[in-house]
Amino acid sequence: MTRSASKIEQRVRELRAEIEHHNYRYFVLDDPEIPDAEFDRLVRELKTLEDAHPELLTPDSPTQRVGSYALSAFGEVRHRVPMLSLDNAFEPEEVEAFDARVRDRLDHDGPIEYACEPKLDGLAVSIVYEDGVLVQAATRGDGTTGEDVTHNVRTVKSVPLRLHGKGWPGVLEARGEVFMPIAGFEAMNRRAQERGEKTFVNPRNAAAGSLRQLDPRVTAERPLEVYFYGVGLIERGGLPERHSQILGSLRKWGLRTAPEATVKRGVEGLLDYYGQMLVRRPSLGYQIDGVVYKVDSLSLQQELGYVARAPRWAIAHKFPAEEEMTTIRDIEWQVGRTGALTPVARLEPVFVGGVTVSNATLHNIDELHRKDVRVGDTVVIRRAGDVIPEVVEVLAERRPLHTRIVRLPESCPVCGSAVVKPEGEAVARCSGGLYCGAQRKESLRHFASRRAMDVEGLGAKLIDQLVDAGYVKNAADLYGLTADRLAGLDRMGEKSAGNLVDALEKSKKTTLARFLYSLGIRDVGEATAHALAGHFASLEEISEASMEKLEEVPDIGPVVAQHIHGFFREQHNRDVIDALRRSGVEWASPPKKPAAERRLSGKTFVITGTLSGMTREEAQDRIRALGGKATGSVSAKTDYLVAGSDPGSKRQKAEKLGIPILDEKAFQALIAN
Repeated sequence: MTRSASKIEQRVRELRAEIEHHNYRYFVLDDPEIPDAEFDRLVRELKTLEDAHPELLTPDSPTQRVGSYALSAFGEVRHRVPMLSLDNAFEPEEVEAFDARVRDRLDHDGPIEYACEPKLDGLAVSIVYEDGVLVQAATRGDGTTGEDVTHNVRTVKSVPLRLHGKGWPGVLEARGEVFMPIAGFEAMNRRAQERGEKTFVNPRNAAAGSLRQLDPRVTAERPLEVYFYGVGLIERGGLPERHSQILGSLRKWGLRTAPEATVKRGVEGLLDYYGQMLVRRPSLGYQIDGVVYKVDSLSLQQELGYVARAPRWAIAHKFPAEEEMTTIRDIEWQVGRTGALTPVARLEPVFVGGVTVSNATLHNIDELHRKDVRVGDTVVIRRAGDVIPEVVEVLAERRPLHTRIVRLPESCPVCGSAVVKPEGEAVARCSGGLYCGAQRKESLRHFASRRAMDVEGLGAKLIDQLVDAGYVKNAADLYGLTADRLAGLDRMGEKSAGNLVDALEKSKKTTLARFLYSLGIRDVGEATAHALAGHFASLEEISEASMEKLEEVPDIGPVVAQHIHGFFREQHNRDVIDALRRSGVEWASPPKKPAAERRLSGKTFVITGTLSGMTREEAQDRIRALGGKATGSVSAKTDYLVAGSDPGSKRQKAEKLGIPILDEKAFQALIAN
């Protein structure tokens, strides 16, 4: 044997051992170490070597059988008709070659009719009905022997215990795929995470693990479903002569089939179906990893026959993998428009979900630590449709030595401001709201909004232009804009520029409550801004207040107090506020009002419906001016509901809670001088 042949033989042995290992992890332990695409590559490499060197082919090669082993915890079931697997196609050329082989073997020149179905990513099962009654269910196992899961399958609500209608054979073996819908999978994982239990990696693992529980009561609690795709053993009866018609019969007897199943003519029809299902894949509600093409005529199927492990009349056309394996080069932190810090994995580029992916989200620091992702790790990446790629799991057994746990940065990577993460919250945020470049556009939009500084004519598109042109870096820069500079912007003439300068000048006269609200301090809405302005004598007092002093303000708890305190401790924010004051932003200190003019003090109001004499905002301002509080939702703490015309559900809730309801006339009387 030459040295080259020896290397090939050694590689074949390595591939067989590796494939058998992953088969065991996937089918027996329900704990795969690598994504499906990586497994497919190993099998294809082995098959290519065996095709090129048939002398190396052995009966026990993984390419010569379907699957894996039966769990010893379950009884064994021998399939009287073997459950074969399908050959795979990954490129259009391979589908064209399949169709050419079919037509050539049949000596058929015209287009062949194919039954087309989605290829579900679940667990294949065989369910036997005798005289219409379910008597046995088994997994596919190695295609010849599977596991007896009868008791568990009986708990799957979409599996009928007795067939419907009439006309079914005396013995009918229906074959299908048990799967878990994506919504059910996510809800189940969410509940497990809340209980501190282990979560499943994907719906396929969840379905397999659920169906193979030793206690059927556990299976019954899992959101499993099934679609049937064909038949095996048939006795004492017959079936139609086309696969598509057989699916129709199964549906008639109460056995669910994939609603996307259809019939297509010729290779053009097959590729068209593939394209349609690839587009629909993200919206199906369950996972598929490709489509299956089967010659529709059963007589033609019989004529075509089988190879050792697969039918010649069918093929699976696999989608681009939604999961792939790669390594993490680095972990960086992105700052969003609201200041949220998101860890992002920089990846060794990998082709997944039809595109080359170089980055993947890690969501937040808690999720990063839960998965224990580190630089240098080998990870599984998932990309479904247009969803942002994410790290699904870390392959800990491939972790290099001396990796380090990733820590939350103390300072914002964009502006250097302190990063804060309140206890009990998953998201960490930059505290430099007025200064941080990542938050610039969002903070400016809020600053100029109607209920804040009310800068008329300063909309989102104009703010985008000002920031992109480098004219505005923070709110104070707005008041340095000139008509000449503004007139040079897109769709901004001299008149429009002059109007905006006038609007900015007008906005300088404001109130302390509006100014506080305009700063965009987290969790400081209009009501909290009014409470702060009413409690403290000045902005200086608020900015210097301790946590304890802030918590003395009605309805301000420790979390909101921490946000306010942290905001004013950040020197960048104080610098912007000082610049705003120097530019002329000012407000009159409200005179001390006698008790009679604060007669609504301690009272909470909710306004619903349309008022004829004033706007809702004017009514809320009047309530606050009299010492009251205006909120947006009815609760047990609400003192009065002010109901205009078309009040909606808030009135019903107030009536249920026994809260006094004022019509507009009664409200006007209450607030009148």
